[in-house]
Amino acid sequence: MQNQTETDAAGLRPQVLEVGTPSAPRRIAFLRRAGANSALPGLVWLGGFLSNMRATKASFLDDYAAKARRAYLRFDYSGHGESDGEFETGTIGAWLEESLAIIRAESDGPQILVGSSMGGWLALLCAQALAASGDAKRLAGLVLIAPAADMTERLIWDHLPPDLREEIEKKGRCFLPSSYSDWTYPITRELIEEGRKHLVLGGTIRTHCPVHILQGMKDVDVPWTHASLLVEHLAGDPVVLTLVKDADHRFSRPSDLTLLAQAIDSVAGIPPQGELKLE
Repeated sequence: MQNQTETDAAGLRPQVLEVGTPSAPRRIAFLRRAGANSALPGLVWLGGFLSNMRATKASFLDDYAAKARRAYLRFDYSGHGESDGEFETGTIGAWLEESLAIIRAESDGPQILVGSSMGGWLALLCAQALAASGDAKRLAGLVLIAPAADMTERLIWDHLPPDLREEIEKKGRCFLPSSYSDWTYPITRELIEEGRKHLVLGGTIRTHCPVHILQGMKDVDVPWTHASLLVEHLAGDPVVLTLVKDADHRFSRPSDLTLLAQAIDSVAGIPPQGELKLE
């Protein structure tokens, strides 16, 4: 596990949940804040592709949860942050399995899933899986930030030039530049092909709970039109879409984070309190 002895700003050490098979367990690192206000649903953070549970939005939510005295659970997918595994071997199915395992094992009562980018897709998949297993009551709502539904197909594969598609098919992977660092990251054939088992934009999506989507209109990774398309597929549940004209994919400015907190309160049924300031 990477940085196993590291602590976050609140002095919390990560705990570990083993997911997978006894012969090939994946050690998933997580941080859990206990809630003192049982009237409020807990929060579960589902981070984005290549992100981690100590990133800006995830850490902001820890401060927000502490002020509201509500439970908060965040974790790293395998191959991310402080969890075991290599990023290159990860798939949507594996990260979904880990998300569901963490939610079921480490949260109590109704939860609001807060999913960013790929985490938004995983939140939708979690909602579907929980409903299929008779656990729809475990969800009080979804708050999705630039949700990258079906991203392996619609946002990656469909936009790859022919030479990179051929490289994936022949060599099993290609490397793409990151918009946020000098690092290039691998896109594997397994990620693309396994992702096709989890596509949601082919029909109606049911979450069985209210959904609030936050989307920046300057987002070049997940275009705002992709969020609008998702709304069309969420025909059976109450949905609010908030478009922020000058926000990009990070959605991490103080004004963006204020909107995030307000969206969570709205989904939880907490009346607006005027201008919200969290410092």
